[in-house]
Parts: sequence; C-alpha cells; structure tokens
Amino acid sequence: MSFIKEFWEFLKVRKKYWLFPIVFVLIIFGGLIVLTQGSAVAPFIYTIF
Repeated sequence: MSFIKEFWEFLKVRKKYWLFPIVFVLIIFGGLIVLTQGSAVAPFIYTIF
C-alpha cells in the first residue's frame, strides 16, 4: 500500500494526472487476466492483446 501512496504523491507533486487513467486500465486488464485464467472466457480475453 505504501507504493500506491507514494505513486499518488508523485502524481500530485509533478502534476502528472494524465498517468492515472493509464495505470487504472493496466490494473483492470491485469486483474481480468488473473481472474479468467483457466476459464472458458480466457481465449476471448487473450484476443485483446
């Protein structure tokens, strides 16, 4: 959790708010891959990449 807090402070100090949506989408895709591993939905998720 300290990494997230430190990253948020970095975004605030350097005014790089445009990075937040990119990181958010990457986290969602990462979670999708982890959650669908070994299921019937996995082939459809992998076609995105």
